Amino acid sequence: MQSNMFIGRLAATPVISGSGDRAVCKFTLIQNVYAGKDDSGAAREKTVSLQFTAFRGRGEAIAKNCMKGDQLIVNYTIDNNNYKNGSGEDVFGYNFNVQEFEFGAAGAEKRKQLNQQSSNGEQSQSAGANAYQQAKG
Repeated sequence: MQSNMFIGRLAATPVISGSGDRAVCKFTLIQNVYAGKDDSGAAREKTVSLQFTAFRGRGEAIAKNCMKGDQLIVNYTIDNNNYKNGSGEDVFGYNFNVQEFEFGAAGAEKRKQLNQQSSNGEQSQSAGANAYQQAKG
């Protein structure tokens, strides 16, 4: 059995269709990798992006909890996706199917959302404490 791992950041917020046993989540991860040195000796990078598919509970968890820019660590398998096109020609392709995943570091959008939630929570706690003090006093 094959085993592959990819660590990258979401190119966009994941899209899910269906639910339960029919849930399918598609998302693209992007990773920058070393690509040698340029003429002046400075390191170069190239961008690698792969589209993944996660099914059922895995797909629902990714779609519910991830936003553009979030990091995901994905273990996946590669399956053939061969078919004949409208002209009857063979087309060869691959699917990258998620077997397991872990949430990594939050991206900029998630951090902004978490900061807003925590500052709203602090305001609610302060208002609650003030109301308690006034009721007590």
